[in-house]
Amino acid sequence: MRWKSGRRSTNIEDRRSESTGSGRSGRGFRIGGGGKGGIGIIVVAVVIVLMGGDPGTVLNMLLGGSAPVQTQTQNRTHTQTHTTSRNAPIPAVTDEMAEFVSVVLADTEDTWSPLFGQMGETYQKPHLVLFRGAVKSACGTAQSAMGPFYCSGDQKVYIDLSFYEELKHTFKAPGDFAQAYVIAHEVGHHVQQQFGILQQVHQLQRGMSEPEANALSVKLELQADCLAGIWAHHANRVRNIVEPGDIDEAMNAASKIGDDAIQKRAQGYSVPDSFTHGTSAQRVKWFNLGFRRGDLQSCNTF
Repeated sequence: MRWKSGRRSTNIEDRRSESTGSGRSGRGFRIGGGGKGGIGIIVVAVVIVLMGGDPGTVLNMLLGGSAPVQTQTQNRTHTQTHTTSRNAPIPAVTDEMAEFVSVVLADTEDTWSPLFGQMGETYQKPHLVLFRGAVKSACGTAQSAMGPFYCSGDQKVYIDLSFYEELKHTFKAPGDFAQAYVIAHEVGHHVQQQFGILQQVHQLQRGMSEPEANALSVKLELQADCLAGIWAHHANRVRNIVEPGDIDEAMNAASKIGDDAIQKRAQGYSVPDSFTHGTSAQRVKWFNLGFRRGDLQSCNTF
């Protein structure tokens, strides 16, 4: 991946020097075996916003309804435990991996800002928090073992950079573009949250059985994979960041963290009703679809 000459984002919060206790995580790029534990605590809402369409109406249409759904800011169900002013200075990162993350975040900003502009919307850039071990967020205290995650309560992406070592050595998914895919997936959740549909999806899941809620979660996560593919499409078309083998790295990572692959690795078999992120084949399919087509309409996982 051609990244070293890229712009650095000013929206990085480096909290790696902080020490926090253990706790529960928000929803994110999970590496567990499925079910409601771990990052299944927070529902991350996603919806495909057809170009120029009302997101509430689109969500209702995709889920089989007829009346428009209101798109309001979701109620906060978690107390913010760590606050950082968006106007406060953010310390510059110095190590290479942190710089890489900063460049990838900047590249997502440079992709989604014009795409939102084409829809007559303004993209609100998320902050990305670097942490070590555990971190406090508006979604509670998260442990690094839960993997990277997006917290809608403070609209921030959280990542412990040690996850990349696990991705490389445990899941056999090395490469800088695989690492970029992880960030683009979490930013995809932020893109989806921007349209105010978290509350509606959350309410839908409250009325469902666990298998039904899990099935909806799979659709949401696959859509985030597709949006990561859209980022890769536009970033390469506009800024020529993709080198030979990069897309293979991303799709390899997607395949290694499918629910079926993780469960079979951990216990020798898979339980489809417990899937929350999709199978390896599904994750590869939706990332690749977003990358090949580059338009939001291609990401209708519903």
